[in-house]
Amino acid sequence: MTRKYEELKDKDILWHMIGHLQSNKVKYIIDKVDLIHSLDRMSLAKEIQKRAEKNNVIVNTLVQVNIAEEESKFGLMGEEVIPFIESILKFDRIKIKGLMTIAPFVENPEKVRYVFRQLKGLSKDIKAKGYSNVEMKYLSMGMTNDYKVAIEEGSNMVRIGTGIFGKRKY
Repeated sequence: MTRKYEELKDKDILWHMIGHLQSNKVKYIIDKVDLIHSLDRMSLAKEIQKRAEKNNVIVNTLVQVNIAEEESKFGLMGEEVIPFIESILKFDRIKIKGLMTIAPFVENPEKVRYVFRQLKGLSKDIKAKGYSNVEMKYLSMGMTNDYKVAIEEGSNMVRIGTGIFGKRKY
């Protein structure tokens, strides 16, 4: 990200950090991103808070939730989300702007509709609690293969890189 950021820093771009974020990489992005999509553990929250204080910034985040409970994916289990949010309310440099999930990859997106529906329900439950520093503005769910179903279930942020750029070449 740093190279692209330097090339385009004078442009009117809001940068998002998507994907798993290692705590030791926070220092490189803390003053560059508008939204971190993958807050999923206390150690990461502590590092974000520490670096945000040092750089005098407020950091917008999405809490990553592993609704499908896939071992291969990062994120909090559904029942862990509210206690996690409550434990980081004390961090004044972290603003939770919503939730993010990645559904299992399936040929028929209808088979993962339940994932999106459950995240939407969790979002409503959190919003009803009226926490400070917490706003359920964004529901980031849906990728190239399932974004239409995700939108039907309430997504207002989708990740469709493959649909735009094609499959990755490894």
